[in-house]
Amino acid sequence: MTAKREMTLIVYAPALMGDDNRPVTVVQGMERAFPGLRLDWKVSEDGCPIALPQRDAWLKEEAKDGGFPLLCNGDESSPVMISGMEIPAGLSPGGHAQFEVRADLPPDTAGIVSAANVLAAVAESARAHWGHVTPFRASLDIARQTRNRADDLDPPPRGLPVIASPGAMGSPEIPHRLGWLNYWSAAAARTIGFPDPSRDAELLSRARPTATGGWVVQLTDEPLNLDNPSHLDALLRAYERFPVIGGRATS
Repeated sequence: MTAKREMTLIVYAPALMGDDNRPVTVVQGMERAFPGLRLDWKVSEDGCPIALPQRDAWLKEEAKDGGFPLLCNGDESSPVMISGMEIPAGLSPGGHAQFEVRADLPPDTAGIVSAANVLAAVAESARAHWGHVTPFRASLDIARQTRNRADDLDPPPRGLPVIASPGAMGSPEIPHRLGWLNYWSAAAARTIGFPDPSRDAELLSRARPTATGGWVVQLTDEPLNLDNPSHLDALLRAYERFPVIGGRATS
């Protein structure tokens, strides 16, 4: 199964430890936030969905190596998927291994309406530092902002700023990049200086606090489309407002 032109959700959290129950709570949280969603199917090697009558027990058994296998909703016409993996310390900010959760949301009305609630639920269930939901096309250009090598001198597309590779950043609480919907934990928000009522009125008009003191901040009313000049301008202004993001300035 593949989701084409989907919205990608990704969050970064502290690495799983021992009998950590976060894989189960993350999946359950996503289901609660997306009306009618059931992620009780796995995917076979040839891409076919296989029902999991005892999903939570299976997930506890299969969660290993710092992550958990892909789960989906079994609907090939409107697929929703989620999985987790460990990012090793050498590739992570501050030299701390991370638990990365990725999910694909459909770009239809149900997916768009639920996206902010899903991001908050997944991020807080994972105890994430930061994360985002971004439409696939926009995420391709945003990914090209990262400079992974010193000899990589090609400028990012669309006038976007260069951002450091994750492993070159000093703290996991510094968001690596921006997206359409942005989750910042309480610690990440403090690190980047959000919110500042005198500077963030526009962002606060599209922001919501979370139960743990974090924030979900939406850059544009509609899903981010960088072919739209107003959307590109909103993204550029957000990078200008938060120079700490992407390791471009110290906090």
